[in-house]
Amino acid sequence: MKVLIVSQYFWPESFLINDLAVGLVARGHKVTVLTGKPNYPDGSFFPGYGFTRPLREDYKGIRVLRVPLIPRGSGRAVSLVLNYLSYVLFAGLLGPLLCRGKFDLIFVFEPSPVTVGLPAMVMKKIKKAPLVLWVQDLWPESLSATGAVSSNHVLKVVDRMVRFIYRGCDRVLVQSRGFVARIEAQGVRPADIVYFPNWAEALYESLELEADAPERREMPDGFRILFAGNVGVTQSFETILGAAERLKKREEIHWVILGDGRRREWVQTRVQDLGLENQVHLLGKRALESMPRYFSLADVLLVSLRRELLFSLTIPSKVQTYLASGRPVIGALDGEGAHVIEESGAGLIVPTEDPEALAQAVLTLYKTPKEKREEMGRRGRAYFEERFEREKLLNRLEGWMEELVGGRS
Repeated sequence: MKVLIVSQYFWPESFLINDLAVGLVARGHKVTVLTGKPNYPDGSFFPGYGFTRPLREDYKGIRVLRVPLIPRGSGRAVSLVLNYLSYVLFAGLLGPLLCRGKFDLIFVFEPSPVTVGLPAMVMKKIKKAPLVLWVQDLWPESLSATGAVSSNHVLKVVDRMVRFIYRGCDRVLVQSRGFVARIEAQGVRPADIVYFPNWAEALYESLELEADAPERREMPDGFRILFAGNVGVTQSFETILGAAERLKKREEIHWVILGDGRRREWVQTRVQDLGLENQVHLLGKRALESMPRYFSLADVLLVSLRRELLFSLTIPSKVQTYLASGRPVIGALDGEGAHVIEESGAGLIVPTEDPEALAQAVLTLYKTPKEKREEMGRRGRAYFEERFEREKLLNRLEGWMEELVGGRS
C-alpha cells in the first residue's frame, strides 16, 4: 500500500509515529510523511532546520515532506495557537503540491492538537483515499483539563471542529478504551471506533548494565524511584515532592527525575525550599536510546498524573515503556492507566494527588524483598508482550488498513 501519514510531529522529534512509519516500511509499504519543521519540545527549530528548509528528506526509507510552520516558542497559549494554525495552513496549501501521485490510505497521528486532522481532510478529498485518525489526546477536554482554555465559547467552537474532523474519518483509532464513549458522543458510529493502544519501541527491555557503565555514576546510591518524561503541569509534581518530603528521613530512598519541561524550574526551586537536595535528583533530558539503561538502574519506576477526568480516561505512554522494561511500577493515577498496572501485577496503585499514599507505597516496595520486586517486573513484561507488543499491534493495524482499502476499491 501507498500510505500518506499526516503528522505535525515526526523524526527527529521523538514520537511513536516514527516507529509506526518504520514498521510499515519494513512490511513492504511505501510511506510518505507530511509534517512540519522539528521544534518540539524546546520550541525552536532543531539544528539544520529553518522556516523553509529542508523541504524533503529520507528517513529509513520513508519519504519525509516538510512544510513551514511557526515554532512553538515558550509554549505560551498564543505561541501554541500560531504553531498549530501555521501547520494547518501550510500543510493544507502545500500538501497537495508536495504529495504527488496516488495514495491508498491517509493516516493521521493526533497526540495534540486535533487540528492536524484538517489538512488530512483536504488530502482525503483530493486523493480520494480512506482516512484513519489515531487519537492520542481528547479535544476539547485536554484544553480544559490543562487550563489552556477556560472560555466556554472557545471550547464550544473547538468541540464543533472536533465533531467535524471525527465525522470526516473512515476509522477512528483510540489509544485507550476510555476514549470510546467520548468519541461516540461526537456522532461517530461505534463500528468505526477501534481500540489501538500504544506500544514501546523495541529498545525497551530488561537490561543488566555492565559494572563500569557511565549511567551508574550518574545515579545516587540507595533505593531509587525513577520518574521519566515531561516535567509539566499534568504530572502532579506536588504529589511526588510531597511524598519525598514525608520520606525525607529515609536518606537511602532517592527520587530521580529524568526529563525536562515547563515546570522543571518550579520543581528545582521547590526541592530547595523543602531541603530535599539529597533526596531528589533532577538529571535532565536524555536521548531516547539511553532511557532503557537508566530504567535498568531503578528499583521502582513512577508514573503520576493530576486528578482530572480526562487523565483518568487515558493510558500514559510511559506505562507501556515501564512494563516493557521489566521493572516494578508505582502508579499515582486513576482510571485506565491504573487499571493496566493493577491488572498486569507489575506494581502498586495509589490515588492521584495523595502524597501520603504514594510515600506508603514507596515504603512498601522498599521493604519488599528484591526477589519479589523482580517478579513484579517480570509480570509487567509478560503483560506487555501479551497486550502491547509492537508486531502484534502492527498486524492488527495492517489488517484494518487492508480492509478499508479493499472496501474503497
